[in-house]
Amino acid sequence: QIHLKESGGGLVQAGDSLRLSCASPGTSLIAFATAWFRRAPGTEREFVAGINWAGRNSFYADSVKGRFSISKDNGADTIDLQMNNLKSEDTALFSCAAGSREGSRFDHDYDYWGQGTQVTVSS
Repeated sequence: QIHLKESGGGLVQAGDSLRLSCASPGTSLIAFATAWFRRAPGTEREFVAGINWAGRNSFYADSVKGRFSISKDNGADTIDLQMNNLKSEDTALFSCAAGSREGSRFDHDYDYWGQGTQVTVSS
């Protein structure tokens, strides 16, 4: 059992930036494909950004492309999501996911999940 833990969420104004981090205490994330998903109140979980196990290939939902950047920090063993120019529609619970399926935008392809960190953007 792998337990992912997210951090870095908060309440910000539109146009502000936040940096989220995902860690797995006791288990390295270096060998996993990883991604960030989010779920707004009353909606289904949606894909935000993903990165392969080598940390070289990243991909994004159209709604965040050009504003968000995902990266793997092998030294700190974390998966980070830099979010710039935040909008009110970005408000959601952001969750980190990990698995062996490379390049997937679908939540069912990921095996391990964190409990999430809340991001709230005021207009």
